[in-house]
Amino acid sequence: MPNPEFRRKLRALPDFPAELPDFDPAAAPADPAELFRLWLDEALAAGVPQPHAFSLATADTAGSPSSRMLILKDIDDDGWQFATARTSRKGRELAANPRAAMNFFWQALGRQVRVAGSVVPLSDEASAADWDERPGADGTPNPVWQLYALKPVETEFWQARADRNHIRHRLPPLDGR
Repeated sequence: MPNPEFRRKLRALPDFPAELPDFDPAAAPADPAELFRLWLDEALAAGVPQPHAFSLATADTAGSPSSRMLILKDIDDDGWQFATARTSRKGRELAANPRAAMNFFWQALGRQVRVAGSVVPLSDEASAADWDERPGADGTPNPVWQLYALKPVETEFWQARADRNHIRHRLPPLDGR
């Protein structure tokens, strides 16, 4: 049953600050990882809490989606790295359907970054090193901890604008995949 009061309440909520950064896609780096690093630095400078946190969307073999928040670990030639337990829902979904999408959201800057592609598990050694580098690590191994890399087939940088003509800047991977 429709709830007009709730709808009005949602419509009245503010979305983005009045002052937003400018973004000119023509002047942006062609490398999505380089542009992401620039935007991350700007998010840090603006005091955005946990700018390395992102929502990871996956789906099971039936196509039922799920998402949860994770932390970006690195970006290198392997891809955009994150970790979770192989036995977790995310781990099981990635084993069955190794595709995912990341979404970073920095409300204070009116920015989002979406990265989608295939996901590969990284080595046992890399996974163990990631586990050991976690804050509060006590040296106890975690044999189900898995470091993954998302290999982008699409990266989109989204900049909100006060006039609501938001900018979407879509970049394919540098290797043309």
